[in-house]
Amino acid sequence: MNRIQFLGILCLAALLGGCAPKTADTDTLQVAVSILPLGDFVQAVAGDRVAVTVMIPPGAFPHSYEPKPEQMREMSRAAMYVKVGSPIEFELVWLEKLLSIHPSIPVVNAGQGIDLMPMESGPTDDHHTQRRLDSHSWLSVANAKLMVENILAGLIAIDPAHQEAYRRNAEQYIARLDALDEQIEQQLADKRNRKFLVYHPAWGYFARDYDLEQIPVEQAGKVPTAKNIQHLIETARREGITVIFVSPQMSADQADVIAAEIGGRVISVDPLAQNYIDNLEQVAQIMATTME
Repeated sequence: MNRIQFLGILCLAALLGGCAPKTADTDTLQVAVSILPLGDFVQAVAGDRVAVTVMIPPGAFPHSYEPKPEQMREMSRAAMYVKVGSPIEFELVWLEKLLSIHPSIPVVNAGQGIDLMPMESGPTDDHHTQRRLDSHSWLSVANAKLMVENILAGLIAIDPAHQEAYRRNAEQYIARLDALDEQIEQQLADKRNRKFLVYHPAWGYFARDYDLEQIPVEQAGKVPTAKNIQHLIETARREGITVIFVSPQMSADQADVIAAEIGGRVISVDPLAQNYIDNLEQVAQIMATTME
């Protein structure tokens, strides 16, 4: 989308979405978030007090998604925006533009207080490992708890009249996250082979928390070379890895090629699923059954 197109949409949003944001005096607060898991956290804390607008819809890829005009109109009516706060491309490219529609909107950094870890993109042709910050911070349950606390503070700031309900809901949800963390720890505790092959390296924080090691196919966000793929095939055979995890937002073609070479299979796991707890329960169960 070029600058002229964006300005046109901006004007349209101002004309059609010029209603004042919902406030604590109205029945429902409109809250905008970048990704589905953040929407789940907001809904868990606020319940039916909020209507959530998710800027990156199901099935969309955060690294390339462009918001639609109707999303910008909804953004203009939001009482709060919740960002991931890690370097996801959508926020780096679009957040400032989106906030220009509604300059006075409070922005909650859900990632405040989270230490971002480097993301290993896998071995390159010259045998060096490229590093950049891993943006998938929400896939750590410990980080998710911090995000819920940051969202709680934001909701109390814009709607203090309902802070007791928000606090109670947050405490209950954090207790569920604690139970999830313990459950995953137990499921993966006795696994001897703690390495897993993944196309897009989204699961670094999850791997760190449970003493696992993800081996990525993707090379610094780029398609791997034939030499890289051969190296991965040899690594998988040596490590006894027979499963490649892929994100549903991405093509699995190269993962299918590698799986065929190692006599394995491709399994889809979603780093952006809406129901956070159910999703991580499912991912942990899949990993537990595919690791020795």
